[in-house]
Amino acid sequence: MFERNRTKPFLIRYALYLYFLGLSLRSTSKAIKPFEARSYVAVWYWIQEFNPKNIFPNKKNSRITAFIIDETAVQIGETDAWLWVATEPVHHKILGVYISRHRNMLVAEAFLKSLVKVYGKRVVYSDGGTWYPEACNSLGLRHILHSPFEKSIIERTMESIKDRTECFDDYYPCLRKSDCCNLSHVHQWIVLFVYMYNRSGFTFSKINQWLRNG
Repeated sequence: MFERNRTKPFLIRYALYLYFLGLSLRSTSKAIKPFEARSYVAVWYWIQEFNPKNIFPNKKNSRITAFIIDETAVQIGETDAWLWVATEPVHHKILGVYISRHRNMLVAEAFLKSLVKVYGKRVVYSDGGTWYPEACNSLGLRHILHSPFEKSIIERTMESIKDRTECFDDYYPCLRKSDCCNLSHVHQWIVLFVYMYNRSGFTFSKINQWLRNG
């Protein structure tokens, strides 16, 4: 991504981070000015080039043996939502994310179906949530309660994601009314996080080091 742009990759990632946090194009341009002067039009182009299809592991280039999945509550604006995450047990890469207003079998099934579409049918490891075995049964997937090993993997992943929410008081900014928000801006931000996490094990406690090292 961004190979044709002479701007340092770390600065582009930082600009995307700020924009998906809720800054406008012009405000993002001003925020990165101490590093390099770039116009708001340049920021707009970076956003257009940010392709979520290139973020997650490629089925052809990776051996996905299982889905380890979990969900966690997040606050978006003045309302609650659910963030669903799937990882794999070997390299601990995030395979997919999903945002929903509800937590039930139908949502779990929709999330698993999106994973199966990309990676094929795999064994699903989860906690004791009843929605997981029900969704797996509907999709013909084998379901197993995770062991301490799988639990540790998904918990570390979730903790990394929660580092972001703690930096913003467990809250995702949203200027729209709850019944008008389609959660797309939160999904964009999470996909950006996945990009950095899968590339370098990025967590937001490391952001200062990341900016210094480029």
